[in-house]
Amino acid sequence: MIKIIAVIDGSSYSASVCEHAAWVANRAGASIEVIHVLTRRDASADQSNLSGSIGLGARSALLSELAELDAQQARLAQKRGRAILVDAESLLSERGVSNVHTRLRNGEIVDTVKDMEDEADLIVMGKRGESANFDTLHLGPNLEKVIRSTRKPVMVASREFTEPSKILIAFDGGPSALKAVEFVSKRPHYNDLPIHLLSVGRDSANERRQLEGAVITLKEGGFAVTGENLPGTPESVIADKVEQEGFDLVIMGAYGHSRIRNLIIGSTTTEMVRSCKVPVLLFR
Repeated sequence: MIKIIAVIDGSSYSASVCEHAAWVANRAGASIEVIHVLTRRDASADQSNLSGSIGLGARSALLSELAELDAQQARLAQKRGRAILVDAESLLSERGVSNVHTRLRNGEIVDTVKDMEDEADLIVMGKRGESANFDTLHLGPNLEKVIRSTRKPVMVASREFTEPSKILIAFDGGPSALKAVEFVSKRPHYNDLPIHLLSVGRDSANERRQLEGAVITLKEGGFAVTGENLPGTPESVIADKVEQEGFDLVIMGAYGHSRIRNLIIGSTTTEMVRSCKVPVLLFR
């Protein structure tokens, strides 16, 4: 059975992560494992800043109180984490997903995902976490770390879920783009959704053949597919295409040396994923 890992943190993206995971699970007959990770930030207080400049006797007493406060915070974080998972399981049940498991972990999100990725087929995460500044539009640091480290496809959930009805694949002919095409072509439970393959700034004979080959692969998988090459810079052309023609799921590669794949994760977060209002499914 296909298995989805949905990573939630109690932020405003958590419900959307569950809804995106439920959409995939209901189409693919998949199970979902929902994980919430208690990080050090969730469970500890900074004692050194509070006790470093007072006398030894007073400091010892204060450290004892801070230790108890720390323990209380850890217990509250555990209770909050369990409540977040109960809410997620309830939401998934309402969306018709019966095969759901929840897991509360301690540590760091990227390490937890790495530990669990061998048993997963897809990872679903929100674009930003609960500590994000939404005004900046930056991606959450945990999302970036997971995309950099995992070998599995990552679906970046948008802030609000809308059921996808048409898909755009940003195609550059690279290994991760070919992997994305192969992945989709072998999943007939999505072949009621029209797909548009978009290549940007790649107009040599070889590149046209690559695009045509990708179109054929998807058609052989039973999909209604169109292909197109447009001039321009990928970030602006793709964004305009999504906005103007109402695509509600974008699929693309996450790494590589081409312009399209470098849009996703480079030395800084990029405009394409930061500002995209639809979910993005990324492949390495």
